[in-house]
Amino acid sequence: MDKGQGSTQWQSRHRNAYNPKRPVFTFRDLEVYQKTMEASVIIMKNLKNKLKVLKYDFIDNLAQCSMAVPLYLGEGHSLRFGDHKKAILLLENAMAGCNKMVIYLEQIKGIYGSKIDQDLIDDLVKRYADARGKIFRLEKAWQKFTSSEQ
Repeated sequence: MDKGQGSTQWQSRHRNAYNPKRPVFTFRDLEVYQKTMEASVIIMKNLKNKLKVLKYDFIDNLAQCSMAVPLYLGEGHSLRFGDHKKAILLLENAMAGCNKMVIYLEQIKGIYGSKIDQDLIDDLVKRYADARGKIFRLEKAWQKFTSSEQ
């Protein structure tokens, strides 16, 4: 294979791999909103009933916290230009919610061990940890919106 052909193969392979992010028009377009809402649905469908059977004391807190993260993201998105400081605070609350979810999930794993799907818990912990990092980067992007008056 000559040098030019290898270069062409590399370019075509990587050119096809590039997918730019879709534009964000509403909070529903935010990937981090979609991922945290998806995690909340998984918790409600696949975990909540099992935890009721096991009599987990913090099941209501878990359910509320799982919904709080996408709620904060939606509200923050609406305020990002109007009340910028409050929008940033809402993103910080969403990050704190992700941390709380990791804590609840790790507690569940520690208490119930093999009585609960360990892979599901590990997957949800990873989702919330990843979401927290994405929310942090979103906050940094939104901080560019600050005006000199604020």
